[in-house]
This record gives sequence, structure tokens and C-alpha cells, in this order.
Amino acid sequence: MKKECIAMLLAGGQGSRLYVLTSNVAKPAVPFGGKYRIIDFPLSNCTNSGIDTVGVLTQYKPLELNSYIGSGQPWDLDRMDGGVHILPPYMREGDKGTWFKGTANAIYQNIGFVDMYDPEYVVILSGDHIYKMNYDKMLEAHKAANAACTISVLEVPWDEAPRFGIMAVDGEDNIVEFQEKPKQPKSNLASMGIYVFTWKKLRQALVEDEADPGSSNDFGKNIIPKLLSAGEKMIAYRFDGYWKDVGTLESLWDANMDMLSRGDLDLLEDSWPIYARLPSQPPAFIGKSSLVEHSVVTQGCEITGTVKNSVLSPGARVEDGAEVHYSVLMPGVTVKRGAVVRYAILGENCQVDAGAVVGADPESCEPDEWGITVLGPGTAIAAGETVKPKTMLNSEHKEVSR
Repeated sequence: MKKECIAMLLAGGQGSRLYVLTSNVAKPAVPFGGKYRIIDFPLSNCTNSGIDTVGVLTQYKPLELNSYIGSGQPWDLDRMDGGVHILPPYMREGDKGTWFKGTANAIYQNIGFVDMYDPEYVVILSGDHIYKMNYDKMLEAHKAANAACTISVLEVPWDEAPRFGIMAVDGEDNIVEFQEKPKQPKSNLASMGIYVFTWKKLRQALVEDEADPGSSNDFGKNIIPKLLSAGEKMIAYRFDGYWKDVGTLESLWDANMDMLSRGDLDLLEDSWPIYARLPSQPPAFIGKSSLVEHSVVTQGCEITGTVKNSVLSPGARVEDGAEVHYSVLMPGVTVKRGAVVRYAILGENCQVDAGAVVGADPESCEPDEWGITVLGPGTAIAAGETVKPKTMLNSEHKEVSR
């Protein structure tokens, strides 16, 4: 069935800068905000934008991600015509088969999938960003400009610009130059890794890029510069909402705290809902001896201790006399009686035994000694044990360096 526009969602990244949190799962499957996974945001954006056909390109440890997406029902993507499709690397006839070599190669390997829908336009998305965005408005801007490619951009502080792909534009937001992580940026318009392409233009560029043995097969390094040098019309689409690349432990913690502040990232508003696959859990229980302030508490949680400025995922437990401050507890975490957790991220099914201390307030130590404390999924902290700030432990209780 022909579609005007489909989306291709790049979700195969390892997320190495999340260290122990992605040792067994792909980054897009990492829990966020109590009830969500990171991939819920681009999938929900597609549904809310009227895009009903989405290819999800997976690669690194995809089992949990594949299981989570399932038929696509939570995002209204379980459809006869279109819907969500998991697209792993595969072996073609007469081919030994390869992993996706880069973001562009991932799309190249799935040209057949895109051609099946014969779209006029293709939206390319990353599966590791937290944001709400109407892709339909970006598509309309692309069509109005008759562009080959439209790139969503965000103004960033000038001192942060060298971390991004930077777009230099003219007075009408036509892209005139692209710089990949420049030391001396000519603009502070950073690429968000969200693209709208006219499919015929992108298809040709992908085929030519694959034939180039020196290419990295990457959108930022190869496809975008080649289209620009070929004189294709490319425009910048300015985005002024909340957007966070949660590719580091600090940014993941920051984004959870941003959600609590209910500023630019307000997940309680009804106009642009974020959908999720929710586990079957009983209602949360808040005991009479508990104290809960400015926190997110989801289904299945049991709290009889103190929780302040924190995010608790399904099935988290905080027992009598235990304290949790400025922390993120992922599904199934237990904080036993009298234990204290401060400024930390606790991976799924961690257990902090009675009287243990994990993390510390920033004011309690020297600036260079403080940082977010991270426990990988399944980590057990013994009764009375102290885990210093900035420490990261894996499930075998071994310290991991950043």
C-alpha cells in the first residue's frame, strides 16, 4: 500500500556512554521517567503526527527492545497496512551479510522495505532522545520549500556547539554549510538527528554512498555533506521545545529531574501524550509512616519510607526508615529498612540492604569527588555498605571506570 510518508527509527545503538545501564539492553529500551522507555518518545511522536508506518532498525542486544515494542499496540501501530516493523540486519541472497556499518548503511540495507510503501518522503529518527515534536509540521515545511532534505535544528549555547553537527544557514534558513563537531563553529544551530528526505533523492544518495569504499556510511559524515556539495536544496527546521540527548549518565539523570520540574518537559499535559507498554502491576501503596515529596511514583511501588525529588519505576520498594533523594529507581528496585540513596541511578532489580548508603549530596564533598552514583541492573549492596558518590558498579559488584 502506497504511503505519502513513513518513518525509519534508528534504534540499534549500544549506548556505550550509559555503561552498565546498557550492558544487556539497547539504549532505546532503557527505562525513563517512571513508566516509559526512551523509545516511547519517537514512537509516540510518530503516532501523534499521523505517521502510521514505522521501521525500527535494531542491532545491539535487541531482545528486550523487540519484546517491548511487540505488535505496536500501545502506540496504535498494530495495523494491517503499515504499523511498526522490527528491522534487524539480515543476509541477502549471495551475500555473507553484515551488521549495519553506519546510520546510512542501516537505511540502505532496508531500501526494499521503504520501496514496499513507495513513499514520497521518509522521516529518519534516532531512538535515544527525549522530546515531543510534531513531525507533520516539519514535513509541511519540507514540502513548501521543495527541499531534498530538511534537518531539525536547535539553538545551543556557543560553548556547546563543538559537540554537535552544526548548520550554517542564510536568511531564509537554507543550509549553506555543514560542520561536523567543529572546533570553531560558524553557527549555533545544532542538528537534532531528525531528517525529512524526499525519498527519490535519499535513495540515490544511499546507493552512491554504498558504492564508495571510503565512506563511513553515516548521515552526518557522508550523506548530508554530499547532498549539500551536489547543490541539493536543504533547509533547517527550527525547533524550540524540550530536547535532550540522553546518551550519558548525567544527561539521563538530568532529563528525569527536568521531568519532575514540569517545565519544558511536561508529561502530564493531554495535548501530546506519550504512550508506553505498561506492566501488569497493582496500584502503588503509600504507607502511613511514609513521606513523599515532589516525586513520581508508578504502579506497583510500595513506600513506607521517605522519597523526595525522585522518580520511582514500577515495582520499586522503599522500606521503613529508608530514604531516597534526587534519585532514579528503575523497575523492581528495593531499598531496605534504614538505607539511604542520594543522587543516584539504580538499574532494574537492584537491592540496597538495610543501613547501606549509596551516593551523597553535592555539598558533602569536593566538586571533583562528586558525581551521580550508578548501580547496574541486578546489583546488590550489602547491609551497612557505603557506595561513594561518582561510583559505578556492575551486577558483579565490580567498579566500572567512566
